[in-house]
Amino acid sequence: MFTYAAALVLVLLFLSSAVKILNEYERGVVFRLGRVIGCKGPGLILLIPAIDKMIRVDLRVVAMDVPAQDVITRDNVTIKVSAVLYFRVIDPNRAIVGVENYLYATSQLSQTTLRSVCGQAELDELLAEREKINAHLQEILDKDTEPWGVKVAKVEIKNIDLPQEMQRAIAKQAEAERERRAKVIGAEGEFQAAQKLSDAAKIIGENPIALQLRYLQTLREVAAENNSTTIFPVPIDLLTPFMQMAKMVTPAPPGITPPPAG
Repeated sequence: MFTYAAALVLVLLFLSSAVKILNEYERGVVFRLGRVIGCKGPGLILLIPAIDKMIRVDLRVVAMDVPAQDVITRDNVTIKVSAVLYFRVIDPNRAIVGVENYLYATSQLSQTTLRSVCGQAELDELLAEREKINAHLQEILDKDTEPWGVKVAKVEIKNIDLPQEMQRAIAKQAEAERERRAKVIGAEGEFQAAQKLSDAAKIIGENPIALQLRYLQTLREVAAENNSTTIFPVPIDLLTPFMQMAKMVTPAPPGITPPPAG
């Protein structure tokens, strides 16, 4: 009875070490007597106990946080920059054989690259052109991790912490920019209004009857309101004959001979 139990235990141990099951998103790098014989999976994998050794590799996309890094920008501003890195293993053999720990290596490389790239840019460029910085980071990391069998899919700058003094300076700059825009818009409005008034004066000068129509329109607008006083504008053209008659009857000052009547 004891012999059968020992044999059963040996069979179970053999099966547990010889039979491996890999999920769809996993691959197994198999070493036979220390040498890589290939990448296997997914599904059922058979190994030779005590001779073969398998290391599992996850092929899913990994989202890795890049800790906040102290960066001095090109215009000598001290900031803290954090990011997030998306990558996946595309060659399990190189990910295991080419580097000791591809996760740790990728994390350290992303931190140093983030400090280097952000240190070469100015603060305004980091704040306004994040897409350009992200693409530059992704290009550098993808090139450096390619020998490890790692593909960097995307890099995103997550947060930029500014000193309090710099935040106040940026707020003042934004306020001054808003005031400048408001003054420019007001000046453009005055210019357009003056131009329209000049065009209207030209039209009225060519067609004096247009001024009479404008008077009538003004009366209509005033009469539409509920008030007890109505202002009636008198055209100056109506007073012109009376003004000419007044000039004719006004006596000339002493010592001045009036011109003879024609």
